[in-house]
Amino acid sequence: MENEIMKNEDLFVKITSLIEESRHHIATAVNTAMVITYFEIGRYIVQDEQKGSNRAEYGKSVLKELSSKLTERFEKGWSVENLQNIRNFYLAYSQKYETVFHKSSDSDLVNSVYEIQNPFELSWSHYLILMRIQNIDERNFYEIECKNQNWSVRQLSRQVNSSLYERLALSRNKDEVMALSQKGHIVEKPSDIIKNPLTLEFLGLKEEASYSESKLENAIISKMQDFLLEMGKGFLFEARQKRFTFDEEHFYVDLVFYNRLLRCYVLIDLKIDKLTHQDLGQMQMYVNYFDRYVKQDFENPTIGILLCKEKKDTLVELTLPKDSNIYAQEYSLYLPDKKLLQQKVKEWIAEFEDAAK
Repeated sequence: MENEIMKNEDLFVKITSLIEESRHHIATAVNTAMVITYFEIGRYIVQDEQKGSNRAEYGKSVLKELSSKLTERFEKGWSVENLQNIRNFYLAYSQKYETVFHKSSDSDLVNSVYEIQNPFELSWSHYLILMRIQNIDERNFYEIECKNQNWSVRQLSRQVNSSLYERLALSRNKDEVMALSQKGHIVEKPSDIIKNPLTLEFLGLKEEASYSESKLENAIISKMQDFLLEMGKGFLFEARQKRFTFDEEHFYVDLVFYNRLLRCYVLIDLKIDKLTHQDLGQMQMYVNYFDRYVKQDFENPTIGILLCKEKKDTLVELTLPKDSNIYAQEYSLYLPDKKLLQQKVKEWIAEFEDAAK
């Protein structure tokens, strides 16, 4: 009797898994068809618009009439606002993806839409965010990362609002900035995990409020999923207040992570005030201990990160050896000024291009 129950349960699990997988594929196929169709509709709208002499009047009258007829025929989803979004979607991606689509007659449009190699791998909600990014390099970066990291719409929105692209660009060698829009965020060496600054607005701590390092740590622990998203690729959380002992004295590392891409431990110490040389020396000791007594032979050297409110680059450079695996990284409790960061990146790229001439 028990074996019979187990067999029935196994059959149920198999069928359930098959149905769920099938629904996922159906949903993906429906979304793909919708995005491709929107791209083609956008192309028709733009082509028709270009034939007119007054584009402002086109938007007011033609789209309004088109919306009314489509809504009458297909009901929801064809408001003037949505048609404008569809038009803008085509304009944003036409240069990049137009050549992927077959040139077809109107009568063959439906067949051509489903025969092409689909370049759109994200949902329409994702593209509503992406198409509003004016800088093409920045938009390409977020599109690549969204596909590779399987970001939800909420996660994508948060990364764009927190200026992830600009913060990564400003933390990198000028030679690496251009690669962000072509390859996304590649993690190959310790410095690749550094952002400038680390943005922790999701913790809900007020910039002007008084808080302790333990309160900051507790806030991070309670929002660990968001913190891991902000830290970036490959991070796994291992422990808080990790204790180790030598010479009959106990020491505690605030947060211990492991990065599977770099294959190494990442130690984080939290500092709510200005960074001191004593803080740097303490982290050097932590890193040395992990390298000598914790890490395995196949693992790479431990990385130490001092997450601080304020740092002086000169102090860091004078205190640490050049080959140190320790980084002082500032954090912010509010979203950065995106326009200011964009201007800084623009200046960096201009310097890069001038030097290449």
